Amino acid sequence: MFKKCTRYIVFMLHLIGQLAQAQEETQPLYGISLYGEPLKYSQYFKHYSYVNAKAPKGGTFNFGIQGTFDSFNPFVVKGQPAAGITYLYPSLLFVTLTAPSYDEPSSVYCYAAESVEISPDRTWIIFTMRERISFHDGSPLTVDDVIYSFNTLRDQGQPFYKAYYQDVLKVEKLDSRCLKFILRPDASKEIIQIIGQFPIISKAFYTKHGFEKADLTPPLGNGPYKISHFKPGDTVTYKRVKGWWGENLPINVGRYNFDHIIYKYYRDDTVMFESFKRGDYDLRLENSSKRWAEEYKFPAVQEGKIIQQEVESKNPEIMQALAYNLRRPLFQDIRVRKALSYFLDFEWLNENIFHHAYARLQSYFQGSELASSGVPSQAELEILERYRGKIPGEIFTSEYKAPKTDGSGNIRQNLNDAKKLFEQAGWIIKNGVMTHRESGQPFGFEILIAAPNLERPLQGFVKNLKRLGINAKIRIVDTAQYMRRLDTFDYDMIFMLWPQSISPGNEQREFWSSSRADIQGSKNYAGVKDPVIDEVIEKLIVATTRTDLINYCRVLDRLLLWGHYVIPAWYREKDTIAYWKRLKQPEIIPPYGIDLYAWWSADAEKAS
Repeated sequence: MFKKCTRYIVFMLHLIGQLAQAQEETQPLYGISLYGEPLKYSQYFKHYSYVNAKAPKGGTFNFGIQGTFDSFNPFVVKGQPAAGITYLYPSLLFVTLTAPSYDEPSSVYCYAAESVEISPDRTWIIFTMRERISFHDGSPLTVDDVIYSFNTLRDQGQPFYKAYYQDVLKVEKLDSRCLKFILRPDASKEIIQIIGQFPIISKAFYTKHGFEKADLTPPLGNGPYKISHFKPGDTVTYKRVKGWWGENLPINVGRYNFDHIIYKYYRDDTVMFESFKRGDYDLRLENSSKRWAEEYKFPAVQEGKIIQQEVESKNPEIMQALAYNLRRPLFQDIRVRKALSYFLDFEWLNENIFHHAYARLQSYFQGSELASSGVPSQAELEILERYRGKIPGEIFTSEYKAPKTDGSGNIRQNLNDAKKLFEQAGWIIKNGVMTHRESGQPFGFEILIAAPNLERPLQGFVKNLKRLGINAKIRIVDTAQYMRRLDTFDYDMIFMLWPQSISPGNEQREFWSSSRADIQGSKNYAGVKDPVIDEVIEKLIVATTRTDLINYCRVLDRLLLWGHYVIPAWYREKDTIAYWKRLKQPEIIPPYGIDLYAWWSADAEKAS
């Protein structure tokens, strides 16, 4: 009897082991879709549908960049890194485990990794690396380099890396080609894709050189280009690596076509535009509506040598806004922040400066299904009800709308509304100066900007503030100083941009989480500290369906808007670009961004 029982127990333990093993069995994947939607491209696809697979190699692509640079290390807070290293994703110098396509909202395909396996409970992910991949000096790119890259970026890199990868408990080497990321049990759904995005760097190079050095030593890369020449603060040239190991991967066919990509730096936007007119660089992403409407009438445009193009995108519009620094006592009262929003007369700006080219931003996810609109839906209310009494009551019953004028320049009603709010917050006009009723402190602040073309639109804002005795000053600094002051939160108000993706996730912690507010170098520029926002961000991150993600994004949108952390500015419904005809682009423009890496040289086409 005992023997039979023993055999039965052994049998059952063996069966349980087999079932557990079966549950852990996974299939190698060539790509990942965030919410399990079918991938657009099959396992054996040849190239993305929006590229020209026969695009010729050769020629030069010249970019114009405003600002300067003093570092080739984009991974640390110190220094101003050169464009091109991480200017477009993926970068020119460094590969990643996976890479996105521009015609799917939330899918990635294998790059340095050959395949990926994900546990059924999403507590681990295994990458198998491609064979015979290498750095530019011929040394092999190994699993050890990948593990070093992840650990070093997270532990010693810019603060956002730590926040971005906080759901990863550890990374292990399984063998010479495989590594395993162990995840928190409640890790965000997005972390599976996020892990594939970090740049892979050389362990040997950075161990010898020092990871935290922000100097102009060209790094050892592994991507399609390497730095061949540079002049500090002036130009940096990237040369295509012929015979590069990744050239024939399906995700790269028809891409990285130029032999050289050169970034030319300019300190002044006016000089930069004149340089474009002369043909010193090839393409301009135009952000001035006045210039687009009035100044593209020079001979090269009239003769058809320069093409102007407006491009639609399904991505959320970039939230650009005047952002308060809530670390300053002056802006901690929500009534004060709301009052200041009445002074930005967008309608007058659009009529007199912007040539009716812009619309007013009313959402942090403008133009996408993630944006809030109208009053909250039933699904949104179910989320918001948990926080009743902790959030502005208007959220439940009202649609957010930025203050509006008739465009005449007469903003008397706005001034009256602002004055009432200031009085409620303890501020009164005394001898023509907005003054705190108790302390006698005058109300004044500085607006820090790095782009001189913003000065003109903001002058009207400053002028309107003076009408209620508020002293605001615009301060223009160079890019390097601007970045230093951003990193240390040394500003009262800034004009800032928050780009959003169609599938938001961990980056929202970096933008708005209390945990990031006091970490120098973080992207929580406004200094937002709200436990409700923190909780909603975490719910958004772990959303298991697209519907849940949308609802939590809309709730987060409402919380941010009604919290009055910024004064929303303006946006264009289409991107405007101008380029010399010596550039060629594919016939298909992908819906989720322009893939400039898929362009090619007209001269190379003629020579082929």
